Amino acid sequence: QVQLVESGGGLVQAGGSLRLSCAASGRTFSRYGMGWFRQAPGLERELVAAINWSGSDTFYADSVKGRFTISRDNAKNTLYLQMNSLKPEDTAVYYCASGVGGHCYSTRGGFDYWGQGTQVTVSS
Repeated sequence: QVQLVESGGGLVQAGGSLRLSCAASGRTFSRYGMGWFRQAPGLERELVAAINWSGSDTFYADSVKGRFTISRDNAKNTLYLQMNSLKPEDTAVYYCASGVGGHCYSTRGGFDYWGQGTQVTVSS
């Protein structure tokens, strides 16, 4: 069974940085695209960033372009999200997700497994 475990969330001041990690197990990590979603209270879960199996193709939501960087280490079965210049509106629970195949998916339908999430809170 696929397991995705996020870590690295926390409380940070506006303008600060955090690095999220997602440890994956249960299927061959290097064969699948991956993504990061977030969900703020009262809002729908949104795709923040995605990456294909090799890391050669990435997608970012407009709201995080230039500030967030998604990357992966297939040798360590780990996905990362480097978040810089954080804003209060970035406050949300962040979820790691595994794609249905190896591509870089830009919609929620391209993912079939999610982790439990890690809270990110940005204070103003």
